[in-house]
Amino acid sequence: MDKGKIIFLNGVTSSGKTSIVEAMQDYSEPFFYVVANDLFENMVGDKHLQQNYWKHLSEVVKMMYQVAKVFSDDGKHVLIDGILVERPELQPHYARVQELFEGYPFEIVEIYCPLEVCRQRNIERGDRGEDQSEEQSKRMAADIRYSYKVDTSTSTPEECAERIIKNFFKTSLK
Repeated sequence: MDKGKIIFLNGVTSSGKTSIVEAMQDYSEPFFYVVANDLFENMVGDKHLQQNYWKHLSEVVKMMYQVAKVFSDDGKHVLIDGILVERPELQPHYARVQELFEGYPFEIVEIYCPLEVCRQRNIERGDRGEDQSEEQSKRMAADIRYSYKVDTSTSTPEECAERIIKNFFKTSLK
């Protein structure tokens, strides 16, 4: 059985990753959105996250990547909604991700959005810090080799999803 593609949507908060995931799940071929920091944070519990957020997040991020491999091994396409940050608890995060997914059909897509647009989206959402996207961009891994890039400030989530799918599957899968 062929392994399913693993597509890592990398971008700061409010860049549009989750909206693209939702648009991609409307296609005829299923994409399994089993991997997102927000989902895995709930595994730890608020008490522990408040005590040592990065320590516990780093533990669940490692598990999250293993889950992606399990789905891929079963021939399922997987979407990772995340951000490749370099923190002491995860370093070298980007290098570890590359090593972990070696031999897998793994692609990293840059989900780009100008920080000012992200800031406005954060304000409108009300559940993120106004400067959270900018803070994350400062911690993002450097020199990431992206397979593809979309700009959510100039394209809708549906347009971005269509471009990503056409790029990696050479079809629309609709």
